[in-house]
Amino acid sequence: MQKIEFNDLGAQYQHLKPEIDQGIADVIAGCRFISGPQVEELEQELCRYTGRKYCVSTSNGTDALLLPLMAWGIGAGDAVFVPAFTFFATAEVVSLTGATPVFCDSDPQTYNMDPKSLEHMIEKTLQEGKLKPKAVIPVDLFGQPADFPAIEPICKKYGLKLMEDAAQGFGGTIHGKKACSFGDVSATSFFPAKALGCYGDGGAIFTDDEELYQLLVSLRVHGKGSFKYDNVRLGLNARLDTLQAAILLPKLRAFDGETEHRNWAADRYAKGIHGKVQTPVLKEGFTSSFGYYTVQAKTPEERTRMIDGLKAAGVPIIIYYPKPLHLQTVYKPLGWKKGDLPVCEHLSETVFSLPMHGYITEEVIDYICNTIQNL
Repeated sequence: MQKIEFNDLGAQYQHLKPEIDQGIADVIAGCRFISGPQVEELEQELCRYTGRKYCVSTSNGTDALLLPLMAWGIGAGDAVFVPAFTFFATAEVVSLTGATPVFCDSDPQTYNMDPKSLEHMIEKTLQEGKLKPKAVIPVDLFGQPADFPAIEPICKKYGLKLMEDAAQGFGGTIHGKKACSFGDVSATSFFPAKALGCYGDGGAIFTDDEELYQLLVSLRVHGKGSFKYDNVRLGLNARLDTLQAAILLPKLRAFDGETEHRNWAADRYAKGIHGKVQTPVLKEGFTSSFGYYTVQAKTPEERTRMIDGLKAAGVPIIIYYPKPLHLQTVYKPLGWKKGDLPVCEHLSETVFSLPMHGYITEEVIDYICNTIQNL
C-alpha cells in the first residue's frame, strides 16, 4: 500500500495542473497582485455557485467571520451564540469585537448546533440580564449545513442576526439550496485543507443585502470611503490576494466533480465500516460536501485503541475537536465547566476523522475499512 494522505492536495494539483499553472502565470505577467481582475471574477463565480447576490472575498476565513460582526456593530455587552464543538475562530471573532460568546450544545447525530440548546441559551441569557442577545453563528460542521430550517425561526422570534459559518460546509445543501446562502450573511474559508481551498489563506462573505455588502467592501480595506485614502470608519486589511483567486478559479470549476467523488467515498466508507463506528448521519433533505469524514467510537478508550491501530497500519488520523470551546483556557473567566454541555464534550472524546479528498481511491478506502474491521 502506497503512503496514504489525509487530504491529497498533490493529487488534486496534478489533475488541475495546466489550469492552475496558467492562472498563476497570468497573475505574474499582469503584475496585479492585489485586487487584480481574477478577484472580481472569482467573486462573480462564487455568487453564481451559491445563489447569493453579493460576495466579498477576504484574506482568510476568520476575517470573513469578523467583518460582518463589525458591520453590525456587535460589541461589549452583546451575546453571540455559537456552537461549542467547532474550531476556535467562530468564538474568537466574537471576543475580538468585545462581545461575549455564549456556547450551545451539539446535536448528537449531526454534531451541528442543537436548535433546542440554542433557544435554551437565549432564554437563559435573557433571564440573567447581563448580556443582550444579538446574533447566532451556526457552523456547517464537516460538510453538512447546520439546521437552518429550525434555527432561522428562532432567530426571527428573538430578533437576532444570523450568520452561517460555512468554513466547512461549502458545497453542502438543504433541499437543494447551497451552503453560503443561509442567514443574513454567510462566511467561508479557503484554507488549503478545505474542500475548496487555495494555496495559502483565503475566505469569502456572502449576502443579499446591498447596504451590508457596501459596508463590508469598505471594512475590508481599512474602512475606506469613496477612494483608498479617504477612511470613514475603522476596518481591516482583509483583501484576498490575486494569486489565490487565480488558484481558486479552476478549483471551483472542478468542485462539483470532486464533491461527487467525496460523496461516493463517504458511501463506500459507510458500507465498509458499518457496525464498527458511528458513521456520519445526514438529516432528511440535507447533503454534505464531505470535506471531512468524521466517525464516532463508542467510548474514549475505543477511540484510542482504533487510532493506535490505524496509525500502526499507516493510516493518518485527525481528531476534530479534542477540547470544546467552552472549556478552552482563554474562556475560563466565563465560568463554564465540564458537564455544562454534555453532548459536545462526549463528541470531543469519541470522534475522529479518516482520510478524505476528491481523488481518494477505492483501494485506499477498502484498505482503511479492512483495517478498522480487523481492529
